[in-house]
Amino acid sequence: MSTSNYPEVVIAKGDGIGPEITDATLRILDAAGARYTPTFIDIGEKVYLAGNTSGIPQEAWDALIRAGVFLKAPITTPQGGGYKSLNVTIRTTMGLYANIRPCFTLKPYIPSPFPDMDMVIVRENEEDLYAGIEHRQSSDAFQCIKLITIPGTQRIVRYAFEYARQNKRKKVTCMVKDNIMKITDGLFASIFREIGAEYPELEQEVMIIDIGSARLARYPDRFDVIVTLNLYGDIISDIAAEVSGSVGLCGSSNIGTDLAMFEAIHGSAPDIAGKGIANPSGMLNGAMMMLEHLGQHDVAERIRWAWLKTLEDGLHTADIFKAESSVKKVGTAEFADSIIERLAFAPLHSTASSQSKPSKPIETPPYVRKNVKKELLGVDIFLEWPGDNPAELGALVEAAVIHPFMLKMITNRGVKVYPNGFEQTFCTDHWRCRLLGVDGQSPQRNSIPELIQHFLESGLEVIKTENLYQFDGVRGYSLGQGE
Repeated sequence: MSTSNYPEVVIAKGDGIGPEITDATLRILDAAGARYTPTFIDIGEKVYLAGNTSGIPQEAWDALIRAGVFLKAPITTPQGGGYKSLNVTIRTTMGLYANIRPCFTLKPYIPSPFPDMDMVIVRENEEDLYAGIEHRQSSDAFQCIKLITIPGTQRIVRYAFEYARQNKRKKVTCMVKDNIMKITDGLFASIFREIGAEYPELEQEVMIIDIGSARLARYPDRFDVIVTLNLYGDIISDIAAEVSGSVGLCGSSNIGTDLAMFEAIHGSAPDIAGKGIANPSGMLNGAMMMLEHLGQHDVAERIRWAWLKTLEDGLHTADIFKAESSVKKVGTAEFADSIIERLAFAPLHSTASSQSKPSKPIETPPYVRKNVKKELLGVDIFLEWPGDNPAELGALVEAAVIHPFMLKMITNRGVKVYPNGFEQTFCTDHWRCRLLGVDGQSPQRNSIPELIQHFLESGLEVIKTENLYQFDGVRGYSLGQGE
């Protein structure tokens, strides 16, 4: 049958176990009557090693932009050499801002202490520490910038609430660490509360990520939809997947305005590659989410029932096989064959399978930037200084300060050490000098380069500066410890 009129789907078989689980998945899709036109691309390890430092050639980008739908197997980023993660590159370059990871138990098919677990994690996919903005600033100190924006946060929070509403969910939980990162995580929590007011029918809560992760591991059935930042979402989605039965079972979608990418949540597992024992379920679940995205709900449901029937019949791959509850240990190809054989059947028991079936594509409104009054209050100047006496450094800095600035304090790793520091505070060679306008004056921006020049002329090695602003009268920087 000709597939020329079917939607184009770009497929990457990936690295490690990727080709095996992709082939198994595609055989199941074809047997179930999935309607798509495949375009295969090469990305990942062999592209990196061929000299393309991004891991993806231009023709692959062209295919993704043209098709708008991408089924991607796990890939390997070579160790060493400074290679950037291709997963992160694709998500950020193509604007795939929402990572959707359903995690649900499969009892009675796979034993679980949490039979009622059925949650969806909505993870911000472009920002946070995963922006990968890192620097070595001194002999001792390294930095990774946590970048959170208003439009990025609004978009993912709105998506989570719309997802919950469309899928008839009852509760949305926001997980942050706003008791420590009051500005970045505080922004995320604030926007969650602001947007949440538009969804009064949904139960809502903000939870600190550390206790939230603990409760997720202990009481996963108490959660419904979780929305969180990039790093936290990556971590807790693996926790949730493992609690539900196995990381190897879960798929995910990465949604943007112009492209949607579908994948397993696990890695390329090179240690078992080529052995024919990998579980293709994660890739298959990603493919079922893709079919839902394409509007092929009938095919997705047919595959889902056959997959569940196979699990119910006790045909399990090595990662989920248990002698006391499984009937037969099968490899990748045999597991796929078993699903294909059951495409006309349904399991005897229902399950809390929570694949996404939104009635329409979720859209978020365009960002409208507000006009704010921005006022310069001072500057943080970061120094590399090898000494270990904060008072000595304080005297050097005081001598280098020029009008209209005054030295407020010096910190080391965020802890105030001058003036009136403690001898017990351990110090490295990385120092922050906080300088504010004298008597609350707002210094001119052009006075900062002159200030830096005085530092340099005093023999102080400046490695970074960070301007200190207030926005509409609200301080836009965190206070130092002891300030």
